[in-house]
Amino acid sequence: MTGSRVLALGHYQPSGVLTNDDLAKIVDTDDAWIRSRVGIRTRHVAAPDETVDSMAAAAAAKALAASGLAPQDIDLVLVATCTAHDRSPNTAARVAARLGLAAPATMDLNVVCSGFTHALATADHAIRAGSATHALVIGAEKFTDVVDWTDRSTCVLVGDGAGAAVIGAAPEPGIGPVLWGSVPEMGGAVRIEGEPARFAQEGQTVYRWATTQLPAIARTVCERSGITPADLAGVVLHQANLRIIEPVAERIGAVNAVVAKDVVDSGNTSAASVPLALSKLVERREIASGAPVLLFAFGGNLSYAGQVIHCP
Repeated sequence: MTGSRVLALGHYQPSGVLTNDDLAKIVDTDDAWIRSRVGIRTRHVAAPDETVDSMAAAAAAKALAASGLAPQDIDLVLVATCTAHDRSPNTAARVAARLGLAAPATMDLNVVCSGFTHALATADHAIRAGSATHALVIGAEKFTDVVDWTDRSTCVLVGDGAGAAVIGAAPEPGIGPVLWGSVPEMGGAVRIEGEPARFAQEGQTVYRWATTQLPAIARTVCERSGITPADLAGVVLHQANLRIIEPVAERIGAVNAVVAKDVVDSGNTSAASVPLALSKLVERREIASGAPVLLFAFGGNLSYAGQVIHCP
C-alpha cells in the first residue's frame, strides 16, 4: 500500500437548535445583524448530558457502519477537539470504549479549528508508515461550553457537533499531501483561556488574514496534489464565517466546485466543522464518489492545514 483514502463519513448534531431570534432574547442583537456579518441562521446546542466524547462516538459509529468495517478493524483513533472537559482519559480513549474497539492507539489533537485536517494528515502518515491500517479521525466540539453568552461578538458564532471519517490503506493515494503551518505572531487572535475557560477572538484580524493569505495557500495545496483549482468538485473550508467562505472560494478559482456553506445552519463548530460539512455533502450526494475535494481549515494558534482528498 502506498497511500490511504477516506472510506466513509459520518456526523452528529444535537437536536437542540438556537436561532438568531433566540439569541436576541439573550444579548443585544438581531437576525439581520447576525446574517449580515457572519451569515449564520441557526446553530445546534448540546444538552447538558451530551459530551464531546458522546457526540464524537455517535459520528464515528455512523462512519464505521457506512465503511463496512468491524470495530476490531480500527487500530488508530484520533480526535480533534479543544473543548473536552477532562484531560484524562482523553476523548479518543472514551470513544474507543464506547464503540467497543479492540486495542487501538488513541490520541487527541488540539489544533482548535484546524484540528480535523491536522488529524487527517496524521492518520494518513501513520497508515503510509505502516503503523496503522484503519483509522477513525474525528472532529468534535461542545463549543457552547466555553462561550461567553454576554458577548454578542462571539456567542452568535458557535455551535456543537461532530464529524468523523474512516481512513484505510490504499494502493493509490486518496489523501493528498498536507500543507500545514502557523503564524506564531498571530497566535493570540483566537483564544480559549482563563478559569472558567472562555472563547475570545480578534475577528477582524482573522478575517483579513483568511481573505488575503488563504487563497494562495489553498492553490498550493492543489498543486501538491497535481490538480488545478478548476479540477475540484468540492471545497470544504473551515465553517467560520460566510463572509470568509464565499470570497475565498472564489479567489481560489474553484469554478466547478460545490462550496460547503454549512455554517449557515450549524454555526462555527471549530474542529468539527470540516468533517461535519463534508459528511453532509456526501450524504446528499452533491459530490460524486472519487471526485477531488479540497479540505482547508484555519483558526486558533493561527494554525492552518489543508489537503485534497478523493470523495468516498
